[in-house]
Amino acid sequence: MKVLLTATVQSHICQFHKPLVEILHSHGYEVHVAARNNLAEKNGLKLDFVDKVFDIPFARSPKSKDNLRAYKELKKIIEKEQYKVIHCNTPMGGIVTRLAARKVRKKGTKVYYTAHGFHFYKGAPKKNWIVFYPIEKIFSRITDRLITITQEDYELASQKFHCKVEHIHGVGVDGQRYYPVSIEEKVSLKKEFGFLEKEKLILCVGELLPNKNQKMIIYAMTNIVKQYSNAKLLLAGNGPEKKKLEELIISNHLENNVFMLGYVTNLQEYQKMADVCVTCSKREGLPLNVVEAMLSGTLVVASKNRGHRELIHDGETGFLVDIDDYNSLSKAILILLTDKEVYEKIETNAKNYAQAYTFTNVKKELTKVYGLKNE
Repeated sequence: MKVLLTATVQSHICQFHKPLVEILHSHGYEVHVAARNNLAEKNGLKLDFVDKVFDIPFARSPKSKDNLRAYKELKKIIEKEQYKVIHCNTPMGGIVTRLAARKVRKKGTKVYYTAHGFHFYKGAPKKNWIVFYPIEKIFSRITDRLITITQEDYELASQKFHCKVEHIHGVGVDGQRYYPVSIEEKVSLKKEFGFLEKEKLILCVGELLPNKNQKMIIYAMTNIVKQYSNAKLLLAGNGPEKKKLEELIISNHLENNVFMLGYVTNLQEYQKMADVCVTCSKREGLPLNVVEAMLSGTLVVASKNRGHRELIHDGETGFLVDIDDYNSLSKAILILLTDKEVYEKIETNAKNYAQAYTFTNVKKELTKVYGLKNE
């Protein structure tokens, strides 16, 4: 028996679907992947846990002619390999795959699609509803099972779409990798990475893109350093906004307080030694870095968006602030840096809440979605 996983890029499968592959392998399935090979851009990522990989020229842009090539190549593979399940991901990967699988679906192949956050949601631009909502609703007719990772998406799809809809708690985070450490271990980690024990570490994880909005936390640092001159902001990630952010750091005289780490493969170490994790995105599906921080015992201050609201209940499992309100962001961070009682209360709530998003729980949910037996 064989299952095909598709996505626009191979890094998506590497980052988000190893738990699913482990489940399928444990039940005797052969797992293939079809996606564009972008792993050279992603330090340390390897697609070495599946049985066969096809390099398919998917493109993120619907206007790209590469998607027509991808459709033709994928259709041949699907008709040759005879998969029991075809499980697609990402907007264009999902559209092209479902079109390519129409013929075999009529012969019994099941087609699943995981929505990692619809482009239409409460508060989304009107054009998103006009363009993306009708497309997803139409394509639900050639989908056997739609898997959502946010409650908001689940409720909408259950009411409006034409296929069976399931909800799972994201793609899973490794609870054996992200966990709290003692004060002594935290101090030891700081020293190992060249930080002083008394320095306050603020971590911000994400690609350097306009949507990730790192400029918001850089502006907030101008307030934070007035109270904690030894505070350090660590920006983990790379991307096209790097130069602009570097210029912003210099123009605000924060060269000694803000550090760009680039793409890191040992993110769990930074999560464990950070005092606060910050995310300023304008849009999110279900951000893994927030779950990773919560499991690590690192409190989160996040901008208000659909994905952050799913995880952060303001004042209970973290703090939420309006997008681009860097004054409120800095105030929330300062509360967590100064009020030990508030910190410990929220830390306990956050760790308990995040357990639903671990590999252990998500594997159980995926096993149920596939109709497999729990081992």
